[in-house]
Amino acid sequence: MEQQAVLAVAIFLVIYALIISEKIHRTIIAMIGGVLMVVLGIVDQETALHHIDFNTIGLLIGMMIIVSITAETGLFKFIAVWAAKKAKGNPVRIMIALALITAMGSAFLDNVTTVLLMVPVTFSITRQLRVSPVPYLITQIISSNVGGTATLIGDPPNIMIGSAVKELTFSAFIFNLAPIAILIMISYVPLFILLFRKQIKTTPELTKSIMNMDESELITDRKLLMKSLSVLGFTIIGFFVHQILYLESATVALAGAFLLLLLTGEHKMEDAFSKVEWTTIFFFIGLFVLVSGLVETGTISKLAAQAIELTGGNLIASSMLILWLSSIASAFLDNIPFVATMIPLIQEMGNMGVTNLEPLWWSLALGACLGGNGSLIGASANLIVAGMSAKEGYPIKFVQFLKIGFPLMIVSIILASVYVYLRYLL
Repeated sequence: MEQQAVLAVAIFLVIYALIISEKIHRTIIAMIGGVLMVVLGIVDQETALHHIDFNTIGLLIGMMIIVSITAETGLFKFIAVWAAKKAKGNPVRIMIALALITAMGSAFLDNVTTVLLMVPVTFSITRQLRVSPVPYLITQIISSNVGGTATLIGDPPNIMIGSAVKELTFSAFIFNLAPIAILIMISYVPLFILLFRKQIKTTPELTKSIMNMDESELITDRKLLMKSLSVLGFTIIGFFVHQILYLESATVALAGAFLLLLLTGEHKMEDAFSKVEWTTIFFFIGLFVLVSGLVETGTISKLAAQAIELTGGNLIASSMLILWLSSIASAFLDNIPFVATMIPLIQEMGNMGVTNLEPLWWSLALGACLGGNGSLIGASANLIVAGMSAKEGYPIKFVQFLKIGFPLMIVSIILASVYVYLRYLL
């Protein structure tokens, strides 16, 4: 068993290094890692399948289908232009408005989907104003990670934690994480203005061009819009009551997705399925199997024992260790594989006598989600925005983002540390 554990750790570290290097697509690498765990006999196929969290997979697929159909109505473009006009065409106010919309969208759609919808609209508005889109995109990356922290469905790490711990419902995430996410977002607004106001000046004539835009023309299908909003509303209500109904969150999301497909007709189905991010889905599957090798060989148990020994089982020390470790790690490693590794570790700490795991779960969620702002490779949304920006001729450099994102991330983790201590540990 010891030899199998060494082999599992070796595979895990090599796969992790390749994911970080970005030399080969992370989905291919993660799936190869998962397959190696099975082929080399570290876990058998049945055990590997048991470790795949199909609640996380189902929730992601369901929400992706709902959002892809809703996006066809032009709703998200409408919201962005409406906000720009409410900001009177002022470039700084528009930046803050788009950042706040991104944060709110990330809470209820998920941050990857939100930035995919927001970035094209941002380019459209910044072209009108003839200002660099980079400050707008950086604030949206940061806002997407903060907004995604607030709910169960906002960020993949939260989806994974909520799926692993049945007591942490949709309502529990909002009740416990939304207050600190809102506080952090409020604290960021003046910092955004301070950092970028000199870089995004425009002329009164160009400001007027924003005011002349007609946002109502952007809604392309009002009938589909009504259907989409109705189903989205019912789905979000379903998330609030899913535990009362004894339903998993994936069931709610998939029910909403297929109800919307039923209402829109099968001609929408092919297109909706083509817009599901299957590369992300298989990345998750590969990771779950990869981590299963560490769980089954007892590696995670040993790490948990060492963590308890380091903190002496003290809840305050354990919570702060997880919060700061996960934030720093998630700044430079993708937060999804990191959380996939940490979940069984915290569960094992529970088996070893730590009775109140709730502060540890919230510390992990806050650290992983907010830590994504620490660097350009910290979260999937960051990389997607950087890629889209580079295609438009506005590359966002790693160091350029690091100088802004890392200090802001530290501010958020300090606020989160105070929050966790006062709310759960005092």
